[in-house]
This record gives sequence, structure tokens and C-alpha cells, in this order.
Amino acid sequence: MLPPTQPPAQRKVIHVDMDAFYASVEQRDDPSLRGRPVAVGGSRARGVVAAASYEARAFGVRSAMPSVTAIRRCPDLVFVPPRFDVYREVSDRIRAIFADYTDLIEPLSLDEAYLDVTEDIRGLGTAAAIAEEIRARIKADTGLTASAGVSYNKFIAKLASDQNKPDGICIITPKRGAAFVQSLPVKRFHGVGPVTAQKMERLGILTGADLFGQSLAFLQAHFGSYAEYLYRAARGIDDRPVRVNRAAKSVGAERTFETNLTTEEDLRAALQRVADAAWVRIERHGTRGRTITLKLRHADFRTITRARSSVSAVTDKAAFLEAGLELLMAQLPVPDGVRLLGLTLSGIMGDEEEVQPSLL
Repeated sequence: MLPPTQPPAQRKVIHVDMDAFYASVEQRDDPSLRGRPVAVGGSRARGVVAAASYEARAFGVRSAMPSVTAIRRCPDLVFVPPRFDVYREVSDRIRAIFADYTDLIEPLSLDEAYLDVTEDIRGLGTAAAIAEEIRARIKADTGLTASAGVSYNKFIAKLASDQNKPDGICIITPKRGAAFVQSLPVKRFHGVGPVTAQKMERLGILTGADLFGQSLAFLQAHFGSYAEYLYRAARGIDDRPVRVNRAAKSVGAERTFETNLTTEEDLRAALQRVADAAWVRIERHGTRGRTITLKLRHADFRTITRARSSVSAVTDKAAFLEAGLELLMAQLPVPDGVRLLGLTLSGIMGDEEEVQPSLL
């Protein structure tokens, strides 16, 4: 007779997310910036915002926003150049703190990570106690604040970390998981982008509860391969483990235009903006790759991709943009017009974010 087996332990996951990380580092290091609306990256004339302080966010300034838009929303916005070497150094110090509590650390970027603390190696008793001690140590060691979500899976932990920002913690137990998810707007779900959120709204799906009320067949008819993810998410189900050093397939950005672009000048300018937004994400994740891919969608929705690879890693935005422009110029002329451009970097080397469902 086989001995009785113990059921697997309930997974305990913490999602730690630094508060306005880049901007907070700049405000920490330059007291004159404290209390002021700050944008890291870009300039008053061009580029995109890499990060915004909470004072800037109050005016609607967000990361990846064109600088000109940010200025319109916040005329007193102060732009500072990014210092990614400093951000990486601070990030390394934070990850060293994580390592005192678990070996199961999944960095998503320089400023956030999942931690599986199912095994309580320091004997603190609860995942909540571990999260609070980590936040206190981050504040003492770096002078920066972090928010944390504590739950039984990655999906809910990430939602929870945003619940009480800044400098807050939110704990969602298994008994509360489904109700918590169903109380939230679907636009907060990781992987649900603005276009999908608008599609859901047209279908009468505004909240997790609305999503919960839809059958799997209905979701498959409208959302294809993402239906199962959405169906399970609405029920607070996520079985993905915390994965150490999981590599992403690509990092980039794309933009759909209100009017189709036909001239070389307009297309060059548009690709510059796409490259700016993509490079913000590439730098945020601290990664380098060798393959640049252009995505181009014509006015009739014909979509093509063209790629080129280099022997060594692409290490600066200028080289990234130059390669993208070469790929774009090879597709001209486009008399019917272009409705979408995208630019990505792949062949990633280094820690990177886990590929998640991306619903644009």
C-alpha cells in the first residue's frame, strides 16, 4: 500500500513594483526635483517619456507618451535625461534583497519582479510579513519606496501591487481571489490593451464580473487564442510558475495611425516615434538583442514583416533606428498608405520579461 501523499502547498507569490522608479531615483538624487512634475527621457521638443513622477502623473503624463503631448498636459514638466547605469545599479541592490528571501525570482524589468515565497526560508510566518520586510529594507537601503501585491498566483499578485500605490501593500487570499478580480475594470488586466478594452466595452464587458459572465465559446468567437486566458483570469486562476531568468522573444512597440501615411517624410518621422517608444521598453528591461524587425500594415490591412540581424548586439537607439529605417526605405513607395508601423528587437540576451498575452 502506497503511503498517503501530501497535497501541494498553496503557492505564495509576491509582486514587488517600485514606485515611479526612474523618476523617484532622479528626485532622490536631486533635491530640487522633489515635489515637482518630472519626466525622465525625451525633451520639450521631441522624443517620448520613459517615466513620470507622481506629480506629473496627476496631469495625465505617462510613460511612452510623446514629449509634446506631455508638455500640453503639464506645461511645468521638468525633463531630465535617463541614467540607466544608475537605475541598473539600484535594481541590482534591490534584487540582492530579494535573494535573501527566495531563489525563485522572476524579474519583469529593472523595477518589478515576481517572488515565489511558498518556502519561508527566514521563518517570518506569512508571505505578507515577507513582503513588508522586503519593502522596509528597500526603503532603508535605497531611499525609495516599493509597492507589493501578495497572493496565490502571479496574475492576482500583479493586480494587487497596483491597488494601494504608492508605498502600499495589498493582500489577496485564495478565498477573495475571484471576487477581487471581478470587482476590477478589465482594462486593468495585464495583457488587455486599449484596443481590446474598447472591443470589450462594445460587447458590454467592462468589469471582471462582466467577463466572468461570458462563456468560453463566446470568448473564443471574439478573442480567439486569448479566450482561455481571459476565461481563467476572470475566475482568478493562473497556474504559471515563477520562472527564473525566462527570456522574452522580443521587445518593441508599434503604432496605428489615425490617417494613412504615404510620404517618406511622414513615414520616417513616424518610425522615429515608434523607435523612441520601443527603446524606452528595451532600456527598462536592461536587454540587448541582435535582430531588428519592422512591421508594416498597408491601408488594405496587408501586413508584412522584414528583419535584419547583426553579428553583435544592438546597443544604442541610433543603430536600432538606422536598421529600422533601412528596412522601411526598402518598402517604398507605398501609394496606398501605411496604417501601422512596428519595430522590435529580438534575439534577446539577458534577463527579460516573460512573454504574456498581448491584446492590443
